[in-house]
Amino acid sequence: MTNPLSVMVFTDLDGTLIDHDTYRWDAAQEALTALKRISAAVVLASSKTAAEIGALRSELGLEGWPAIVENGAGILSPHGTTAQHGAQYDAVRSALETLPSALRECFRGFGDMTADQLVEMTGLALPQAKLAQQRAYSEPGQWLGTAQQQADFLACLLEHGVTAQQGGRFLTLSFGGNKADKLLKIVQTYQPQHTIALGDAPNDIQMLENVDFGIVVANPHRAPLPVLKGEARGQILRTKEAGPVGWNTAVLQLLDRLHMK
Repeated sequence: MTNPLSVMVFTDLDGTLIDHDTYRWDAAQEALTALKRISAAVVLASSKTAAEIGALRSELGLEGWPAIVENGAGILSPHGTTAQHGAQYDAVRSALETLPSALRECFRGFGDMTADQLVEMTGLALPQAKLAQQRAYSEPGQWLGTAQQQADFLACLLEHGVTAQQGGRFLTLSFGGNKADKLLKIVQTYQPQHTIALGDAPNDIQMLENVDFGIVVANPHRAPLPVLKGEARGQILRTKEAGPVGWNTAVLQLLDRLHMK
């Protein structure tokens, strides 16, 4: 009989496992090695595309586990590298073009830019920017208008079935699905003994609240998340250090707490 999976870790990327400014993850190497040593699963969960996550997952040596892509709009299977360009993405883009111009011009999506312009906006290298534009389900972008304009923008899109999630950097539009939905589906498949999730942004909240231990990773580039369900009883923890440094410390401390290091 196969030994049960001891720990499954779900982690956001930008601002969490990956540094907000440098896009590096090596500060979390110690904790990643500790997780590998106990054969824990690490599931990447991000607004990034399957092409982006497939490349990063391979770099991290995590190809054997699924990944949650495009803010929970899809799942990348183990050892997969890409998702086919989907009708959902085309439909989101079509819905955008139905909006009044005064609202439409307030949203600058990835599909509105060249790869070079995306490099300028994000700081990504050109090959990574091109991978970020290989979208199948959702459209992230910059919001350039007021709060009231955003409310009107989202109301118009909702008439087409399009909803939005606010991440650490971008507002992402899709036809639904979130990280927590896909997390629960993956947990049901693998049945781990313990579940851990790490994130830094509003689109991570449901994921953090649907595991045994949720870790809010500090991100000085955005306002702190509000007090979350389960935080008072110690189910939700917060790091003092930002990005992969905080990720590393929190995971090692939690493995100690679970006597699994």
